[in-house]
Amino acid sequence: MPIYQLTDDIIFPPVEGAEDGIVAVGGDLLPERLILAYQSGIFPWYSKDEPIIWWSPNPRFVLFPDKLHVSRSMKRVLKKREFTVTFNQAFEKIIAACKKISRPGQEGTWITEEMELAYIRLHDMGIAESVEVWKGDDLVGGMYGVRTGKVFSGESMFSKESNASKVALIHFIQKFQQESGELFDCQVHSQHMEAMGAEEIDRQAFIACLKA
Repeated sequence: MPIYQLTDDIIFPPVEGAEDGIVAVGGDLLPERLILAYQSGIFPWYSKDEPIIWWSPNPRFVLFPDKLHVSRSMKRVLKKREFTVTFNQAFEKIIAACKKISRPGQEGTWITEEMELAYIRLHDMGIAESVEVWKGDDLVGGMYGVRTGKVFSGESMFSKESNASKVALIHFIQKFQQESGELFDCQVHSQHMEAMGAEEIDRQAFIACLKA
């Protein structure tokens, strides 16, 4: 089945036609297209020198806020209060750190310069958000993502200190739940997020959450 090639028109084909999770290729990262993508359960994920690839995997890996698992060891970490957590205070530093951090088994980064600038634009519009974890004056961890109604799509996180990214996630989920957030979108499976309580749901159920 041929993969849908985007044009300059700000549209996406139905996600039901996604082959192995790929909805379409091409297009651009203009704010209007990115907003429509997230509203449709689609996100961009590609490497440098590749065309933009738009994904909507099935099943979808998500975390319901009330199912967040905080281990005993993490409760002890939080109780020590070694870290300070802020929100939307250093978005550009967070995405730059996510771009630069070395990840086991991964060569390079999918956060291209084009991608970085696109999400900074979304942040300036109040759509992309960040969580910062500080140790003293040093930025040691954090995450960023995109909010669509009561769904938040986590894009990337980093940690320079043990547990710093978990601290970011826990604080964000607690804040998100207080703001009536209903679903944290992890997009694809990871053992790290599974340990925090994430699970797979059918793509149709995920889209229903977005539309609600």
